[in-house]
Amino acid sequence: MADCIFCKIAKKEIPSKIVFESENIIAFEDTHPVAPVHILLIPKKHIKSTVDLREEDSALMGEMMISAKKIADEKGISQEGYKLLIRTGKNGGQEVDHLHLHLIGGKPLW
Repeated sequence: MADCIFCKIAKKEIPSKIVFESENIIAFEDTHPVAPVHILLIPKKHIKSTVDLREEDSALMGEMMISAKKIADEKGISQEGYKLLIRTGKNGGQEVDHLHLHLIGGKPLW
């Protein structure tokens, strides 16, 4: 998607603080963090939301979860805990139409 901000970040057309990258995923610091650690993990492939996931995306979603765990370990928040959040659609609070996983931690999250 030519006008998708997350696609532009994945292509490194827009600067961001990248904390992890693989062939399929890129992770970067959220520009409006709600906690000391707030990372967004996105697939490099444009997928609008979980509604648009297909069976063939199973491995990609697994890679996103494992990558989130690795980042949490690297950021030192694994032992105290963290939140993983995917918002879907307008009523789910999704603000950018590109699937993304929030990794949030570093303080109590209630």
